[in-house]
Amino acid sequence: MKRRDFLTAAARAALVASLLLAAAAIPGSAQGEGADTRAGLLAQYRRPESIPFPAGNPFNADKAKLGQTLFFDPRLSGSNWISCATCHDPLLGWSDGLPKGRGEGMGELGRRTPTILNLAWSKLLFWDGRAKSLEEQALGPIEADKEMHQDLGLLARKLEAIPGYAVRFNVAFPGEGISKETVAKALATYERTVVSGIAPFDRWVAGDESAIPEGAKRGFDLFNGKANCASCHVGWAFTNNGFADIGLPDGDIGRGAYLKTIPAMQHAFKTPTLRDVALRAPYMHDGSIGTLAEVIGHYAGGFTNRPSLSGNLKPLALDGSDAADLVAFLETLTEERGPVELPSLPANPH
Repeated sequence: MKRRDFLTAAARAALVASLLLAAAAIPGSAQGEGADTRAGLLAQYRRPESIPFPAGNPFNADKAKLGQTLFFDPRLSGSNWISCATCHDPLLGWSDGLPKGRGEGMGELGRRTPTILNLAWSKLLFWDGRAKSLEEQALGPIEADKEMHQDLGLLARKLEAIPGYAVRFNVAFPGEGISKETVAKALATYERTVVSGIAPFDRWVAGDESAIPEGAKRGFDLFNGKANCASCHVGWAFTNNGFADIGLPDGDIGRGAYLKTIPAMQHAFKTPTLRDVALRAPYMHDGSIGTLAEVIGHYAGGFTNRPSLSGNLKPLALDGSDAADLVAFLETLTEERGPVELPSLPANPH
């Protein structure tokens, strides 16, 4: 297989501490107006020191490595040509670069493929929050007819017929063997290690004033100030992991399909992380906005007014330089990384 520019699970397990460590130093002062306010805000963007794993599915490196192998193996699909990584490409911010996802028979799906970055800290998964754990989420696309179209009842037997998987499952899950439950646990463990790496913004948080340009610093002030972006895109991962109607004109009611009696959840979709956002165009759950500049234009007042519209959305008087500064800031959230290799997939039996 070709070399690709993303971290293997083994590499992530080895590097996870270094990727997640926040520098203790926060700038004691920043240059220019609002220095004290900016320094205080920066303290809110320190990265966590560890990844949370549930008691029912604790981390181990063999399980994460197995999960990574499964994630990149198209044999998890009924057609043997779609893997999880087909839609969640590390080079594209763990999405696919398409307005709408593609599944079985290259059919177009109803929504944009969401990133899987930083989901270890999220309680509800998918754009509409219908999955309550990564273990549940992992199996959803595999069995969905329009996505990977794999009968979960047959999946264990399919993997058992591949000799290399029997060994790997026995190492990762001693005495449990291959089942849809252990497949889900392995995939979920790997996905929890998919954490955004150190970006120029993190080096700025750590005290390196030269890490990002002055326009990006002004954009940070706008992001946390009059643009009000931080009302939803908060903290080190730039998300509150909540749901909101941001005024897109399509008829998809999102979270409202599951919370029908809550007015604010009609047309509400999950707030995505902004880490690596510059890699993930087009944007929104429907892929309807092509660039970050257009996203800012939407939030400046291009939204559809309706009863469920988030109260955090107000038309903003942003001039051209404000929008450019916000884009410059968002571009500093792209992680810095080097080339690594694809996992080695077990060979088919002869």
